[in-house]
Amino acid sequence: MDERLQIIDFSQPKEVIGFTLLLFLIVFIRYVIVSAIFFGVFYRLGGRKFAARKISIGTWKKGQFKKEIIYSALTSFVFALSGVGMLWAWQAGKTAIYTDLSTYGYWYLPVSLLIALFIHETYYYWAHRLMHLPGLFKAVHKTHHESLISSPWTAFSFHPWESLLQAIIVPLIVWFLPMHIYVILAMLVVMTVSAVVNHLDIEIFPQNFDQHWLGKWLIGATHHSLHHSEFNTNYGLYFTFWDKWMHTESRKYARLFREKTSKKTSVASHQ
Repeated sequence: MDERLQIIDFSQPKEVIGFTLLLFLIVFIRYVIVSAIFFGVFYRLGGRKFAARKISIGTWKKGQFKKEIIYSALTSFVFALSGVGMLWAWQAGKTAIYTDLSTYGYWYLPVSLLIALFIHETYYYWAHRLMHLPGLFKAVHKTHHESLISSPWTAFSFHPWESLLQAIIVPLIVWFLPMHIYVILAMLVVMTVSAVVNHLDIEIFPQNFDQHWLGKWLIGATHHSLHHSEFNTNYGLYFTFWDKWMHTESRKYARLFREKTSKKTSVASHQ
């Protein structure tokens, strides 16, 4: 049985345009829903409860959310174009995507996800450092850093050039790494949720999690907020290992994480 399902007919321009717009709406609405949930829970419903866990001092710029959502819409469109391109490559038999769960066994599903996340992390870390070079920063990455104090809406707020750099990695991965379609969808969800959590500017991880065998390798709001305030530290996306290996992890991270998750902070946040 041919696993390359013919979802759309690429010889029909109207069908391609319609599917692209549908995919854009799916990506953008997913971003809006996830961002709105985190913003509502941690800034509206639980504003007082989590106030002491807020990392940055001060508040957002006037009009910041509107600008972030506009750029996020552009990013969502670029991601939709990437998705359409990946679908075309799959239907043309040019990817390693598969749909039969028995092809590689169930054990391979989480393994392939971890491999893909490792590749993505490696790509992003080094691309991110390149984007901070003076010649590239203004043209590519400055838009994202205009949010000096990040918010859940900052998660997709990129200049289109940066969006393109971010959009090409998943199609590149599935070109050579066998991934089940459900694993790809899971990876996209992880990408969205982690982006929102990292830009939340409120630490949601528990006390001492940065010293836990797993937690010390995961990036959260404290870790990434320091990147927005310091610019030349904490370049990672999901994991801290490249920052640790390349000595680019902020020296303030451990102290700031303890400060925002201490028992004293937890008590104060409920008063």
